Parts: sequence; C-alpha cells; structure tokens
Amino acid sequence: MSLTPYWAALIGALVVGVLGQLLLKAGAAAPGSVLEQVFRPTTLAGLALYGGGAFLYLFALRGIPVSVAFPSAASQYVVVAVVGWLVWAEPVGLQQVAGLLLIVAGVLLLATA
Repeated sequence: MSLTPYWAALIGALVVGVLGQLLLKAGAAAPGSVLEQVFRPTTLAGLALYGGGAFLYLFALRGIPVSVAFPSAASQYVVVAVVGWLVWAEPVGLQQVAGLLLIVAGVLLLATA
C-alpha cells in the first residue's frame, strides 16, 4: 500500500474523527444544561470536525474500496478508548481490551490484504 491521496484522505478522516469525538466528550463533560452543552465551542468544533472528516472520507472512497475503508475506520474506536482511559480515567475492562485487540487485528489484516 503506497500513500496515495486517497489513503492520505482516509488517514486524515480518521484523525479528524478521533479529534471530533474527543471534543464532543470534552463538551459533554462540562457542567450545564443540554442546550449549553450543544452550543459549547468544544461541542461545535467537534461537530465541525465530523463534517470535515466526512468530506475527507468521501474523497477517500474514490480510490479505496468501501470494504477496506469502512472497517479501517474502526481504528478510531481503539484510539478514542485509549485516550478516554488516559485523559478521563474511564474504566476499560478485560472484555473491552479483548474487543479492541480484535479490532486492531482486523484492521491489520485488511491493511495487508
């Protein structure tokens, strides 16, 4: 696999998706009403990043089969879970670790196919 513009766009979409998710969590973790949560700068930035990530993903699909691109997006789950554990001390149990390792194995299998 060479780093074509399509693969670069997919990687960009995944990074932007992770950042968006983390900003949404930061917006949700702050006190206040649901309405305040929705209009927090961190929440709005997270939503904007999701939108940008969708455009990058759409471009990536022009050159990468969806059967590879979509499962590769699962790598976001692993990164977000690790950051949630490190930053917010969210619990990660043995079953979650096993599931995350299966995701990593699946993404690696697809990347080398």
